[in-house]
Amino acid sequence: MPRGRYSLHDPHDHTPLGEEHFHCAPGPSGWRYISQITTPSGRESGGVPGESTVAGSVDLAIDELGRPIRLELHAASWQVRGAALEGVTWVRTDPTGEHATEGNVPAHAFTGTSPAFLIAIARLLRLTPGTPATRVRLVRFTDPVLAPRTLDQSWALLKSEAHATDNGLLTVDEYQVTALDTGERDTIHIAGDVVLAAPGIELEHLESPPSVFP
Repeated sequence: MPRGRYSLHDPHDHTPLGEEHFHCAPGPSGWRYISQITTPSGRESGGVPGESTVAGSVDLAIDELGRPIRLELHAASWQVRGAALEGVTWVRTDPTGEHATEGNVPAHAFTGTSPAFLIAIARLLRLTPGTPATRVRLVRFTDPVLAPRTLDQSWALLKSEAHATDNGLLTVDEYQVTALDTGERDTIHIAGDVVLAAPGIELEHLESPPSVFP
């Protein structure tokens, strides 16, 4: 069960956004990822300067085909619960809990700031190196209020390379992800169920090797 810590930052100006402490594991019905997100400094949430405070959490479960069977997000007192149902369906609850709103979009999956979504999309698409890019429609929940936005991306698996480690060979997949509304291209490196590097994401610590999907 991989357990570790990502640092999150703005991909454009590199402003620190916090850290995501996670653990994840494949199981008989798919894969689950749980994390807690902390702020860079307690100053940002009214805490003690220099001390991090909890800013949110992620709980994502996908089935063996990569479809999101349960999503629960928390951020800034907002909450989202969603799943794959007639596309993707979710309920977003405001800080008071009085004005919950429902949404449904004919999309393939969810996305957001967390590295968990990159793993889930890669599992959903099951790409092979050298094949044409695949288009995918996603619902992104944007920080800090988890506002939903529908977007289209194309994903291509550029190459898979095996690297020798103390625990044996580690296969690293290099993806190119293109935002179809802007044409902006990003490179993402994934090993098993861990994101090694992506725009706005750095793997800072990993206690055990990534899990290998069957």
